[in-house]
Amino acid sequence: MPATPTTSTPQADAALPAAAPAATPSLMRRMACWLSAGMPLFGVEFIAGYLFRALSQQRHALDHRHALQAFLFVVFGIYFTWFWAKGQTLAMKTWNIRVVDRAGRPISQPRALLRYLLSWLWFLPPLAAVSPFALSGGETLVLVIGWVAVWAILARFHPQRQFWHDALAGTRLVHFEHRKK
Repeated sequence: MPATPTTSTPQADAALPAAAPAATPSLMRRMACWLSAGMPLFGVEFIAGYLFRALSQQRHALDHRHALQAFLFVVFGIYFTWFWAKGQTLAMKTWNIRVVDRAGRPISQPRALLRYLLSWLWFLPPLAAVSPFALSGGETLVLVIGWVAVWAILARFHPQRQFWHDALAGTRLVHFEHRKK
């Protein structure tokens, strides 16, 4: 008896159960990943800062300070957008975390860029709040760390325990282990 080829029809696909959604990593694991994501950024900032200083012929550390900040904002945006569109940053690989869209598919570069812009909600509210006041660096640091803790804890109120910037960007962080072949 000849084997019949297996073909997929839309009706058959609709009858198949949907794959179970990937588990959301714990808040502690996501925060550990968040902190370890800063390590490669030191290297990115060093190289980008060196390039900026060489191209702008910067003589004093405060020369072109705002231009350097804007340049680093763009460089960091390129870094994160490129890695997120591929699914993971270096830190995310270490912690077995992947960024996907709401349906569990890889995200596009425009969505990764939107996620990058919305991720500044980790820092901009406290920095905007302290800007009118002449606070010391230590006081500013305490306020920023306090806001980061509040923003992270607010994920507990999301139905899938996702960070709110992910919810706004239409993305989510999921547990993902690379399978060795």
